[in-house]
Amino acid sequence: MKTLHLFDSVKKEKLAFEPIFNNDVKIYVCGPTVYDDAHLGHARSAIAFDLLHRVLKANNYNVTMTKNFTDIDDKIIKKMKETGKSLEEITTFYIDSYKKDMNALNVLNNTLEPKATQNLKVMIDMIENLREKDIAYVISDGVYFDTSKDSEYGNISHRASDENSQARVEANSEKRNSNDFALWKFQKDENEVAYEAAFGKGRPGWHIECSAMINEHLAYKDKEYAIDIHGGGADLQFPHHENEAAQTRCATHQHLAKYWIHNGFVNINGEKMSKSLGNSFFLKDVLKSYSGEVIRFYLLSAHYRANFNFNEEDLQASKRRLDKIYRVKKRVYGLGKSAVNKDFKEELLNALNDDLNTSIALSIIDEMINKANETLNNEPKNKAFKKELVANLEFIEDILGIATQDAYKYFQFGISDEQIKHIEELINKRVEAKKNKEFEKADALRDELKQLDISIMDTPNGVVWEKL
Repeated sequence: MKTLHLFDSVKKEKLAFEPIFNNDVKIYVCGPTVYDDAHLGHARSAIAFDLLHRVLKANNYNVTMTKNFTDIDDKIIKKMKETGKSLEEITTFYIDSYKKDMNALNVLNNTLEPKATQNLKVMIDMIENLREKDIAYVISDGVYFDTSKDSEYGNISHRASDENSQARVEANSEKRNSNDFALWKFQKDENEVAYEAAFGKGRPGWHIECSAMINEHLAYKDKEYAIDIHGGGADLQFPHHENEAAQTRCATHQHLAKYWIHNGFVNINGEKMSKSLGNSFFLKDVLKSYSGEVIRFYLLSAHYRANFNFNEEDLQASKRRLDKIYRVKKRVYGLGKSAVNKDFKEELLNALNDDLNTSIALSIIDEMINKANETLNNEPKNKAFKKELVANLEFIEDILGIATQDAYKYFQFGISDEQIKHIEELINKRVEAKKNKEFEKADALRDELKQLDISIMDTPNGVVWEKL
C-alpha cells in the first residue's frame, strides 16, 4: 500500500504524511461563523476534510478532528440588531442548523468543537502575552498585532498583503503598519455585546480565536509544530491563516501546523460563489430536492483542491452514477458479508492516499460496479462473490461516506409517508392479483404505479420499487 501523501499549500508540493507524535493526528479546520445557514462552500470544505478524516482512519491513525464555531463577530452583532434576538439565540440556532446539514452530508462527528465565547480567557491571555513582548499594542479602537515584529510574516500565503487585505478593510492611521490587524476590538457603544479585559472592554478579533483555541485544546507544547494539519477554504490562506500562524509563532515560539491543506472554491454556473453576487446557494434549499448523499457524491467527484463548478445538470448526472452503486447494493440486499477484496481495497486506498484523488477512486468504484453486475448476471448463485461484494460496498461506505443508506429507502427520497403508504397498497393489490391469476388487473396496477413515476421489479425477495 502506498504511503499517504498530501499537498501542502505552503510548500506547494505533495509531501509524505508523517505525524508529529506516534500514530496520533491532530487536525484543526476553520469552521463557520454562525450568523446564517450553511451554503455550498461550507459543504465543500466539510466534505473535503471529512474525506481526509476517513482516509487517515483507514490508514490506522488516531485522529483528533477539531472544527471551531465563531460565535462572536460583526455579522452576528448585525444580526442581533436586525432581529432583536440575543447572541446565544442566534448562534445556537445556526450551530444546530449547521450540524443538521452536516449530518445529512454524512460528515463524521468532530472530536472537539470549541466556541469562541467559551474560550475568551485563553484569547485574552494570548493577547496579554503579545502585549508584554510589545508585539501587540493598543490604539483607540482596539488592540493590534504588529506584523513588523514577525520576521516570517507572509510565509504561509507567500504574500504580506494584497488588494483584499486587512490593510484596506481595517484602514486606520493609528496603526504602526498598514498590515497590522485587530486582536481585540473595543466596544463601540454600551448596547453592543462585549467582554471584560484588562486592556479594554470589547470582543476578540477573528484571527486570535483559532490560535488561542489550538494552543489551549490541541497543541503539543514541546514540539516544533503545535498540530499536524491545519485546514480550511483557499480563501482563508490570506489573511486568516497567515495571521494565525504569526500570532502562534510570536506567542509560543512554535510553528502552528506541520501541514497546511486548503480546499478550492465553489462556482455556481461558472461564477465564484459569493453573497455579493447573490449566488450563494443555501445547502438547506438544495437538500429539499436532493438527498445529502447525492450532494456529497457530486462534490467528491472533483479533486478537493480544484475549483468546483456547481450546476444542476451535472448534479443529476452524478446522481445517476450513485444510483448504479445502489442498484448493485439492492442485488445483494440482506446478505451477510465476508472479507473485502484485498486488491480492490488496496487500489482504492492507494488512489485516496495520493492527495485524496477522488476522481481515480470513483472510477475504480465504477469499474468494480460494472464487473459486479456482469458477475451477478452470469453467476447468480455465486454466494461467495455476493458476500465479498457486500464487504466491498461497506468499505466504500466507510472511506467515502457514500452508499450508506438502505438500498430501497435511497430510491424513495422525496416521497411522503402518505405517498409511500399508497404505493405499497397498490403493490400489495398487484401481488394479490398475480396470486389469483388476475393478470389484466395486475398489469393495470403496474400502469397506475408507472403513472406515479414508480418503477417496480419482481425479485426472489419480493417486489422492490423506486422513484423514476
